[in-house]
Amino acid sequence: MFRNSPLKSVPQRILVVVPTPAHSQLGAPLTYRSELPLAAGLLVRVPLGKREVLGVVWDGEPGEATVAEKPVAAVLEGMAPLAASWRRLVTFAAEYYQRSVGEVALAALPPQLRELDPAQWARRLKRGIAAGTQHTSAQGPDLTPEQAAALVDIESNEGPFLLFGVTGSGKTEVYLQAVQALLARDPQAQALVMVPEINLTPQLQSRFAERFGESTVAALHSGMTNPQRLKSWLALHTGAARIALGTRMAVFASLPHLQLVVVDEEHDPSYKQQEGARYSARDLAIWRAREEGAKVVLGSATPSLESWLASERGRYRRVAMPSRVGAGALPAVRIVDMNLQPKHAVFSVQLLQAMHERIARGEQSLVFLNRRGYAPVLACNACDWKSECPNCSAYRVFHKIDRSLRCHHCGFTERVPRACPGCGNVDIAPLGRGTERLEEHLAELLADARGPGGHPPRIARMDADTTRAKGELQRQLAEMHAGEVDVLVGTQMVTKGHDFRSITLVAAVNADAALFSADFRAPERLFSLLMQAAGRAGRDALQSGASEMWVQTWHPRHALFGALKGHDYPAFAASQLKEREQAGMPPYGYQALLRAEGRTQEAAQGFLAAAAGAAAQMDEAAGITLYSPVPTPVQRVANVERAQLLVESASRRALQRFLARWQQQLHVLRPREVLRWAIDVDPLVI
Repeated sequence: MFRNSPLKSVPQRILVVVPTPAHSQLGAPLTYRSELPLAAGLLVRVPLGKREVLGVVWDGEPGEATVAEKPVAAVLEGMAPLAASWRRLVTFAAEYYQRSVGEVALAALPPQLRELDPAQWARRLKRGIAAGTQHTSAQGPDLTPEQAAALVDIESNEGPFLLFGVTGSGKTEVYLQAVQALLARDPQAQALVMVPEINLTPQLQSRFAERFGESTVAALHSGMTNPQRLKSWLALHTGAARIALGTRMAVFASLPHLQLVVVDEEHDPSYKQQEGARYSARDLAIWRAREEGAKVVLGSATPSLESWLASERGRYRRVAMPSRVGAGALPAVRIVDMNLQPKHAVFSVQLLQAMHERIARGEQSLVFLNRRGYAPVLACNACDWKSECPNCSAYRVFHKIDRSLRCHHCGFTERVPRACPGCGNVDIAPLGRGTERLEEHLAELLADARGPGGHPPRIARMDADTTRAKGELQRQLAEMHAGEVDVLVGTQMVTKGHDFRSITLVAAVNADAALFSADFRAPERLFSLLMQAAGRAGRDALQSGASEMWVQTWHPRHALFGALKGHDYPAFAASQLKEREQAGMPPYGYQALLRAEGRTQEAAQGFLAAAAGAAAQMDEAAGITLYSPVPTPVQRVANVERAQLLVESASRRALQRFLARWQQQLHVLRPREVLRWAIDVDPLVI
């Protein structure tokens, strides 16, 4: 529990980090007074302004006080201090991503730690460290020669390892057996296994729990309640749980005996935090493993270009698994030229025929469209009114199921008007297609198809709208696995990690938008997404010979589709890396964004222009390129105007040195009209 500080003893001066914003003047650890020496890493409650907040005793010597320090209010008892290695991770993350140490440290701790009184804390602590029966399973399944060789490679060498395995090659079983070998060797060792998406965590958790026992595995992700997160965090901190399984937040889990880190689907952009401290969990996982002497395995069928280049240069050890488990074959890729199809056709005649054939054979099809809702915009053909969001520079999406117009940026929602708000015309219609409209259209096009038992086609949709209710995702997945769905329409959430055994056809119906995006990373993301989608087909060896991936495009000769057709990631990566090197873009150069939000676009861009002017006067700006301020791709969200300024350098160290010095100037430059500003290091979206 918290104990009050004793009244007698020689006062000690200690440093404490508290949850201060990155760009406040209180970014550094603060000095407090304690009646007893307190070890670094202890949790304490301290006064901050008119509040009492949770803080962490930090390393270092307090400077000379200019005012009398306030006393520590209470100390959190019954728990070991946070390890020095954890504190180094937090310090590195704060410095590299240009945030305050306190902001990163306190955000990494369970939210409920900030709220509990002493009696509640004592109860939670008792429950959190209670260890159940731990076990390590009968062995796992027999490994394929490729899996066995990969495991031996990981066991015998130092790494970091890039496990380059095609979809369905059995990377998860390699992770499981690597963890199993570690836990068998060392009775205290802990492992961290990270996945990019919350919806992938439960099914992976069940596999790990089945192999190692429920109490051995502790999950950490934002879908958990605060009490659940605290219980998992305590189990890991005390060593009662030996496997941390979670999303990007799990990189900051307190793991005092960490010896193995696994980052599954390491290429996934979800590992990059987009609010607050904009850290890359993958990059921090690599840094943490190296710092703590742990092995790190990065797994992917389509590695990030950063990781691929590191393996080309020998910085990472590449471990290849090019074959599917059980003699399953990768699907044949068919590129459909939509220029040759009937005008306004959503599905080619050939693709519809292929889906008819699958339904007749009792096989499943997956139709992928990365846009939810019924249509991206509702429009009037008389006065050109469109369903713009009044708060954002974006359109509200038409959701037919509840007759709503919903902004996917700020959440503003209204009922669909009976007539055009601009001219009164009752003939307003949807433009474009989302998954909801695609599901409806497919039901019409496939109405005459019949399954083996004569049943009509069963079409389902899986996206953020249909899986919002608790348990819906698991229910829909169970229907797919039970064969109760013939055609599944979904967004990218259905393309990652799911082992659908009866899917023999995957179709991507609108893949062209990313080909000509201003974002230089768009082709990399598209190729990865299409390869992942293709990986859902042909996972059953008995059906793999007939499995296909259909891609409808208006640009069938684009080089990306040529590489996709051959499942040739190395060729695609080589082409992209050549372009990046010529342009000096990551991974050959380094970038940061200064983002600003203001009441007006003029204020936001004015602040950025002043920041660029200040940078020009700095010695640290040598070798740094600053571009002109521009609005962000979606420049207004919730009535806040947003702008950004791109910073580039050929040297990571030079960029870091510049940003640290520049940030001091930015505190002074910010006008009242600018609400917030932040530096985004290694941004994924420009």
